[in-house]
Amino acid sequence: MHTPFSADRAVQWARDTLDIEANALLALRQRLAAPPLADAFAQAVRCILDSPGRVVVSGMGKSGHVGRKIAATLASTGTPAYFVHPAEASHGDLGMVTKDDVFLALSNSGETEELTRIVPQVKRLGARLIGMTGRTDSTLARHADILLDCAVEQEACPLNLAPTASTTAQLALGDALAVALLDARGFGPEDFARTHPGGSLGRKLLTHVRDVMRSGAAVPSVRGDAPFTAALMEITRKGLGMTAVVDAQGVLSGIITDGDLRRLIEKGAPLAALQAQQAMHPQPRTIGPDALAVEAVQLMEQYRINQLLVVDTQNKPVGALNMHDLFAAKVI
Repeated sequence: MHTPFSADRAVQWARDTLDIEANALLALRQRLAAPPLADAFAQAVRCILDSPGRVVVSGMGKSGHVGRKIAATLASTGTPAYFVHPAEASHGDLGMVTKDDVFLALSNSGETEELTRIVPQVKRLGARLIGMTGRTDSTLARHADILLDCAVEQEACPLNLAPTASTTAQLALGDALAVALLDARGFGPEDFARTHPGGSLGRKLLTHVRDVMRSGAAVPSVRGDAPFTAALMEITRKGLGMTAVVDAQGVLSGIITDGDLRRLIEKGAPLAALQAQQAMHPQPRTIGPDALAVEAVQLMEQYRINQLLVVDTQNKPVGALNMHDLFAAKVI
């Protein structure tokens, strides 16, 4: 029989669930402060660091879903890892496991048939076995070289049956393992960016100015002795709101922006009589092509400019970009 819906009752169940799962994590944290779990955790980290192979994660049902996430987190934070379904492992996928690997097996009961069936084979292969289970007297615990006890006092499920607090504990312990390994490997932001090239951090740390700048004929440029009207035409044609002003050798002398044009008009300057070098302001802000695109963003924000010239080691313009280019590259 269905219980009539009550918003207050639903919210209370949500609060109770979070309380139970939070308490489970706090208890796990407390156990990690002392042996045997603290020692086992440190051994697990050392074992994985010393392994020349990969971490193979396996589990059935809800533990399998958690295992997939743990494998993904490990792989993205510097520890090569992948997930193997225990049922498929019995039908050939065990061939992916080598003696150089570390096998991380997840089972709250420690008696999951599909998993316990392959554990002896994993040991025969020579792979090290880390068991993550809620029962220290289980089959998985007995076979494990290193035992990570993630037992919880109760599930959040009112029947105390559906994996809730137990899977939360597994997931948190897996995250703790990944973070400890990340720190031990000295895995930094640039390493993270290389494993996340499609993410915003990857774009910020892997995208260089040369990747987003306009180059070749798209770079606005005029000689210093050119008429101001030629500079104005160059600004209009190239659509960057500015033009570089160079000397006879192509070395950057200055820049003219659309802001400069407005200021000259306000002053009533004789534009038709001016040369570009008379209207430019010298020593503009520039950046090199090998700088990170995010550095260009910082430079433009710091000096409140919307355009930036890119110069080579001889101070010759080789590119140009504006905020729109950086927005289009999703650097900002």
